[in-house]
Amino acid sequence: MPPDASTLDIIAFVWFVGSWVGFTVIQDHLLTGRNVVNQHLKIVRRHWIERMLERENRIMDSQLVGHTMHSCTFFASTNMLVLAGLIGSFGAAERAQQLVSNLSFTVQTSPQLFEIKMLLMVVIFTFGFFKFTWALRQYNYCCALIGSAPMPPVRPEDRKAIAETIGEALTLAITALNGGMRAYYFALAALAWIIGPIPLIAASSGVILVLTRRQAFSATEKVIRIQTDWLKRNDSID
Repeated sequence: MPPDASTLDIIAFVWFVGSWVGFTVIQDHLLTGRNVVNQHLKIVRRHWIERMLERENRIMDSQLVGHTMHSCTFFASTNMLVLAGLIGSFGAAERAQQLVSNLSFTVQTSPQLFEIKMLLMVVIFTFGFFKFTWALRQYNYCCALIGSAPMPPVRPEDRKAIAETIGEALTLAITALNGGMRAYYFALAALAWIIGPIPLIAASSGVILVLTRRQAFSATEKVIRIQTDWLKRNDSID
C-alpha cells in the first residue's frame, strides 16, 4: 500500500472484501432450505421443468430461457464498456486525481493510492465480466439439456429425475449471473472509497443490507414464497 494509506483505509478495504465474499458464501452455499428468493426459485425451476416435460409444444420454455440469455449478454456487453472506460482513464489518471481531490467531500490522496482505488474498480468489473460470460456458457449447456429432454409421456420417476438435473443446471447458470450482477452493487460501494474509508465501510454495509432485504424480507420474497408453498403442497399430494 502507498505511504499515505492509513490503517483505516486498510480496515475499510478488508471490510469491503470480507462483506462481498461473506455474503456470496452465505447466500449461494449456506442458506439451503431457508426462506430466501434464490432458494424458493430452485423449487420453482424444478416444477417448471416438470411441466415442460408434460407438454409437446415447448416454444414458451425456449423463449423464457432465451430472454434470460439476452439479459446476460446485455450485462456482459455493458461490463465491457465500463471496463474500457476505466482502463482508458488510466491515461489521464493524474488529471483525474487532481480533479477528484479538489472536490469538497473527498479526501486528499496521493496519485498512487488513487490508482489503487481505480484498479479495484477494474478488478471488480473484470470479475463481473467473467461471471456473465460463464453464466452465458452455462445457459448454452442448459439449452442442450432442454433440447434433449424426451417428449411426453414421460414416466413420473424419470420426469422428476430429469427435472432435478435440468433445474440444477439452470440454478448454476443463474448463480453465475447473480454473481456478476452482485459485482455492480459492490462496484458502487467501492466508488465510495474515493470519498474516504468510512464511506467505503458504510457503502459496503449498505449493499449487504439492501441485498439481504431483497432476498429475505421483500414483498417479492413473500409472493414467491406463497407460490413455492403451493407447489410443495401439491407435490406432496401427487
